Amino acid sequence: MKIAFLLHNVYALGGTVRTTLNLAAALAQHGGHDVTVVSLSRHRDAPRFPVDPRITLVPLVDLRSGSPDTEDPAYGRPSRDYPADEKRYGQYTLLHDQRVRAYLEERCDADVVIGTRPGLNVYLSLWGPKQALRIAQEHLRHDAHGGALRRTLARHYRALDALVTVTEEDAQVYRERMRLPGVRILCVPNIVPPASVPPSDGTSKIIAAAGRLAPGKRYDLLLEAFAAVSAKHPDWELRIYGGGAEEPRLRELVDRYRLRGRARLMGTVSPIEPEFARASIVASASDQESFGMTLVEAMRCGVPVVSTDAPLGPAEIITDGVDGRLVPVGNASALAETLMDLVEDRPARLAMGAAALLSAHRYDPEPIVARYEALFAGLAATQHRRAWQKLRARAGTRLHSHTRR
Repeated sequence: MKIAFLLHNVYALGGTVRTTLNLAAALAQHGGHDVTVVSLSRHRDAPRFPVDPRITLVPLVDLRSGSPDTEDPAYGRPSRDYPADEKRYGQYTLLHDQRVRAYLEERCDADVVIGTRPGLNVYLSLWGPKQALRIAQEHLRHDAHGGALRRTLARHYRALDALVTVTEEDAQVYRERMRLPGVRILCVPNIVPPASVPPSDGTSKIIAAAGRLAPGKRYDLLLEAFAAVSAKHPDWELRIYGGGAEEPRLRELVDRYRLRGRARLMGTVSPIEPEFARASIVASASDQESFGMTLVEAMRCGVPVVSTDAPLGPAEIITDGVDGRLVPVGNASALAETLMDLVEDRPARLAMGAAALLSAHRYDPEPIVARYEALFAGLAATQHRRAWQKLRARAGTRLHSHTRR
């Protein structure tokens, strides 16, 4: 089967880039599929993440210095078709519209085309090959999109075959709030490959955290909680991996809580698994998570995770008290108390780490590939029935509109 992914920029860093490449590689390796990743933009010579050699890369708009694309008049004009309320709208031009339309309508011979962000899913709804199954992936939560964007997506997603979320809770939100007759809405979690390093032995006195240094990740809350832990256990250390706009503020908080030398901002590190394997606990204080990739990466390293019970991902990843702990969102004292419990109870820490390592097998490539293959087969088998559902829904909408007049 030929499968094509539409990706914003495969040459950049980012969670969606990494998870798309993981899935593309697994479909090629374990499913034997012919996989292409279509990158809407290209700003450097080679991707930052490793790309399986079985994957074909197709860049559409070349942004590198000296590229003729940047001199094209269409590049200087804003996109007409990418949704204006989507976060990346400013990075899309008329040239992107033209290139992706030409690719989808003239060059694409895929059996399945998968969009990986809302604006690309709109492109797919407009120009996706009629013979192909057209699938939208949502890597962000439904409620992370503004109302105007949700209304735009509701119109366009009706033309697709399926909408895939990364958590079951988010899939249920879409089922309840976005009427999409004939479109299957389901959850398939991200692939998180096994770690390439030995698991943690749970003996280090290190708590680790990783992710963008952004307000929603609440590293300020984590530092507050760790200050309480450190007051009682000054030999423990907090290491925060990542970069972002919050770094100056977080450095001020390290000084304010007198944690210099015990709480360290380590910068961006990739891959993160070797650092997690050096830790005995991984912590997440986020206000919200669309999936929680770092939680599973920590579990892959045999490390228990203490996470806020944020919508939507952590509770679907962590079984509280078995392979990690969940604490209320925004509660520094609860986070501190739970971290302290694991710091002081090594047997519990080791038992949870071992359980986490086993639990993480849910995210192995093989079962996720099997779920996608079952989706493809199911969509193909129900194509005519779903087309009738869409026609009836459109007819009902027109009748309702006519009656109201």
